[in-house]
Amino acid sequence: FLVFPLQTGRIDKSYPTVCGHTGPVLDIDWCPHNDQVIASGSEDCTVMVWQIPENGLTLSLTEPVVVLEGHSKRVGIVAWHPTARNVLLSAGCDNAIIIWNVGTGEALINLDDMHVDVIYNVSWNRNGSLICTASKDKKVRVIDPRKQEIVAEKEKTHEGARPMRAIFLADGNIFTTGFSRMSERQLALWNPKNMEEPIALHEMDTSNGVLLPFYDPDTNIIYLCGKGDSSIRYFEITDESPYVHYLNTFSSKEPQRGMGFMPKRGLDVNKCEIARFFKLHERKCEPIIMTVPRKSDLFQDDLYPDTAGPEAALEAEEWFEGKNADPLLISLKHGYIPGKNRDLKVVKKNILDNKPAANKKSDLINAPKKAADASNPQNEAKLDEILRELKSIKDTITNQDERISKLEQQMAKIAD
Repeated sequence: FLVFPLQTGRIDKSYPTVCGHTGPVLDIDWCPHNDQVIASGSEDCTVMVWQIPENGLTLSLTEPVVVLEGHSKRVGIVAWHPTARNVLLSAGCDNAIIIWNVGTGEALINLDDMHVDVIYNVSWNRNGSLICTASKDKKVRVIDPRKQEIVAEKEKTHEGARPMRAIFLADGNIFTTGFSRMSERQLALWNPKNMEEPIALHEMDTSNGVLLPFYDPDTNIIYLCGKGDSSIRYFEITDESPYVHYLNTFSSKEPQRGMGFMPKRGLDVNKCEIARFFKLHERKCEPIIMTVPRKSDLFQDDLYPDTAGPEAALEAEEWFEGKNADPLLISLKHGYIPGKNRDLKVVKKNILDNKPAANKKSDLINAPKKAADASNPQNEAKLDEILRELKSIKDTITNQDERISKLEQQMAKIAD
């Protein structure tokens, strides 16, 4: 895949790529806590995490920071945890979901018995304590990954056979898109505490493109981009009936093959830009900018409430131990000024070193000291031997010094 600065115009054919996978790349996801780090899932059954150099690529990148191996079939979905650093989820065609600690390169949670069919998509909730999945068996499942249990599920969320999507909203409800039995496109809103009936269900049209939802938690707007459509429809989610309010449709001439969504802190607040899409055509990528017309040049607080910033609220170990935290918010009043990203470091644990206490945080902190600690008898004997050798070397050097000074004196006498 390509990573390049935002620019217009044609890209040179010889532009460097990120090319460590041995099969096609099926999904990529930028890390929300480090703008230089990106994860990719591939047909080669692996997930790779890459550190992109600060000034972009000058040579093709073939060496990932870490390769995550654990899936037995191709990996079609990768999704970073929204609030915990270095926690990554992957889902493959083996119907398994694996949650990794990227900092150690380990698979810490493996949910391999919850799905009996292909997983269409996976979505974290706002604080990353739950995930929801849409699957080919027409079920939407809400899963607590750390307890490894299904909290709620709904059979036949949409009765049609075509693919569905399910995403978490900021208030904890779930938004789904799918098809009716008559192949009409539908959207629905669900409360995971009671999945019997939807809060709202709307039928749209009879087009056969899968509706991809893009959600902005700050404004509570959902943008629906149909694959093969030439339009983007957007809706506002509210607490009052009809709950999902149609706002407008953006139409263009050419159909979209895929769609990307700019994170909130990449938008131009001076132009009242509330969303930016990157529409994939056959041979190009076109930016589509959504703005709210305002007469004033002042910062529009209502359009830009504080949004999730790049700082992680938790470390990976804290999340795996059971802690939760909401995203740390930042103001966009003066635009977003990126800070210095720290490099992604991976500390591989020694699998052969199966000491039971190795997982404790305090042990990890003290590990370097312990390594240097010569407390066992074998190490003491080795240390004594090294010290003896050092002493004999010092003695030899001292003797040679004395010999050289004597020879110099004799030479001086001869010269006189």
